[in-house]
Amino acid sequence: MPPNDSTPPTRLNTLLPGLGRRTLVMGILNVTPDSFSDGGRFEGVDAARAQAAALTEAGAHILDIGGESTRPGHTPVPAAEEQARVLPVIEAVAPGLSVPISIDTYKASTAEAALKAGATLVNDVWGLQREPDIARVAADHGAPVIVMHNRETIDGSLDIIADMLRFFERSLDIARRAGIRDGDIVLDPGIGFGKSWQQHLEALRRLPEIRTLGFPLLVGVSRKSLLGRLHDRETAPQDRLIGSLAAHVLAGSLGADIVRVHDVAPHVEALRVLDAVMRPEGTRGTIHG
Repeated sequence: MPPNDSTPPTRLNTLLPGLGRRTLVMGILNVTPDSFSDGGRFEGVDAARAQAAALTEAGAHILDIGGESTRPGHTPVPAAEEQARVLPVIEAVAPGLSVPISIDTYKASTAEAALKAGATLVNDVWGLQREPDIARVAADHGAPVIVMHNRETIDGSLDIIADMLRFFERSLDIARRAGIRDGDIVLDPGIGFGKSWQQHLEALRRLPEIRTLGFPLLVGVSRKSLLGRLHDRETAPQDRLIGSLAAHVLAGSLGADIVRVHDVAPHVEALRVLDAVMRPEGTRGTIHG
């Protein structure tokens, strides 16, 4: 069921006025010791503040701050530890930041604390289903939510889009019962999470089918191992920029509204070209020779 409450303007449209007019870039700020790509680099407040400034100066429209790695095989951390990592960073960067902050968590208590500290969106890799109370927390704060598809186990025999649509219907029911407006919900197919390699590619290929639900889409493929499998040599996450750009430009051409990335500046440049072709009304006056 598509959104039907687009007026008055939603909080999501207020926070992201360019949404739907151009492809927005979410900059990743991991303050974890074990993130697959940049673990440990931005743990301290000073390092995180400097990276937040770098990401926004490079053109990020949103800053996504996370305190628990969700890479395959990660070790879950208690909420208190997660909050000890993210809250000082949010409190340090939010007052001077020109873009909204999303808190990357599936824990209701962390979302609550982060929203009080200055975050304004909730990015849940379990689609509000691991801790459903997170939906109430978001609703109480008027915070938009990013709902990601995920699975506990990989089953390569599934029609992954059919599974995704069923998952999203459950998530949307949780969100609506908590009082979150449809216009404050973004869907994420969860590339890199709970799927076989072929299913990751299938999810990207069939983004238009997810788009028919009527919600903005976020896609995050940045530096992920599925890109490494396409190389003819071993690659570190930092070596996967070109594949990340290709995947995100493809996603944007198939309906993604937001891409979640480590390398902001090159994505801004690449997506400017995409938007000039695919969303010309939103890019008028933004291209400089």
